[in-house]
Amino acid sequence: MKLKHSYVKGLYKVLHQHRNAENANAMKQYMRNQFDFFGIKMEARRLICKNYVATHGIPEGKELEDVVRELWTLPERDFQYFAVELLIKVRKQWNEKDIIFFEHLLVHKSWWDTVDFLANQVVGPWFLKFPEHIKPVTGQWNKSENIWLQRSSILFQLKYKKETDLKLLYKYINNLADSDEFFVQKAIGWILREYSKTDPREVRNFLSKNQLKPLSMREARKVMNRKIS
Repeated sequence: MKLKHSYVKGLYKVLHQHRNAENANAMKQYMRNQFDFFGIKMEARRLICKNYVATHGIPEGKELEDVVRELWTLPERDFQYFAVELLIKVRKQWNEKDIIFFEHLLVHKSWWDTVDFLANQVVGPWFLKFPEHIKPVTGQWNKSENIWLQRSSILFQLKYKKETDLKLLYKYINNLADSDEFFVQKAIGWILREYSKTDPREVRNFLSKNQLKPLSMREARKVMNRKIS
């Protein structure tokens, strides 16, 4: 494997030293054999990466984007997780143009793990910082043929709680309610289940008035009933 950036080369060396073949195989199977892994469990990997950042810092500006892009091309999924963690660490420096790059990450090497990580920890907070871009960007995602952009249009509000734009959320859900895609159905149920922790009656009312796929309905109701006395 030919690595370009010295920052990535150093990270590869550290992670490779901690590889565990047995764990790596189990992780790969869990992800349906789509990605390789070093076999380092999440807490240990995050500690290793935290120490790496403490020693080597975080690249800035265009260099950071170059590093993240290279991390995104590598076969081991650990690198993509670390790339997202780097973006989270520099959230104070996010600018209005970053959403173009974030969208690129959402639609490349896409699977639920990185898409959900980006949607909840990067894209969602970015939209709170630049709310004027919510409707133009997520509106396009919601109408996209890409299921991961569709999923992100639903899940970017997952952590918003009382700040959730219900009118927009319900519009996006209804737009995708007939989708046969598992990951879209699951996202609809997940966001409703999560919001039911904030306002269970609101979610119950929505479900009573709207027809969703069975999977979405099951997911949405998981915690709602015990929230309503």
